[in-house]
Amino acid sequence: MPPRKISNLLALAVLATLIERPMHPYEMASLMKARGKEQDMEIKWGSLYRVVENLVKHGFVEPVQSERQGGRPERTVYRITDAGRAELVDWTRDLVAVPDRKPGPFTAGLSVLGVLAPDDVAVLLGRRADLLASEISAAERALAGYEIPRLFLVEGEYELAMRRAELAWVRAFRAELTDGTLPGVADWRAYHETGEPPPDIAELAARGKEESR
Repeated sequence: MPPRKISNLLALAVLATLIERPMHPYEMASLMKARGKEQDMEIKWGSLYRVVENLVKHGFVEPVQSERQGGRPERTVYRITDAGRAELVDWTRDLVAVPDRKPGPFTAGLSVLGVLAPDDVAVLLGRRADLLASEISAAERALAGYEIPRLFLVEGEYELAMRRAELAWVRAFRAELTDGTLPGVADWRAYHETGEPPPDIAELAARGKEESR
């Protein structure tokens, strides 16, 4: 799909907030924070005014008035335009329909897992499992405490499902390490004990060296 004119997810949150009513950036931020929007997407609040300016530049929002309260600086009130509404709907459709395959930090760590010894990895995964279990319990309590339509909780339900799936995988992989059923774990352990890479790894390294010449 073609790149969007603005890809910062804070812009998506701004458009979704302004669809309710016109407001100034400070009010936008207060409302989004009150709704825990930073738990749903990565947000850098310091870039809010720049994001609003970019939305104005591309015709997605427009200033409607300026207001001043007491000795405070003048604040500009913005509203969403028809183009902004269309962008909000189209952007949301893409986010819901198209899987995001961007790897996260955990994937990066797993990709270089061999630098750690198997027993060390088992301990670290156990620690991760404990943290995940704690997060899941807290999320379950939080979701159970809300008395609002489920439509406004689905992002929390999704994150909870992802945490449960991750915990199940972490526990299963850790079990393979601790009971020795993971293929190649003996060679992995021997490598960290002797410093000599397993024959298959050494062969792959030599092949890669030849291909790079």
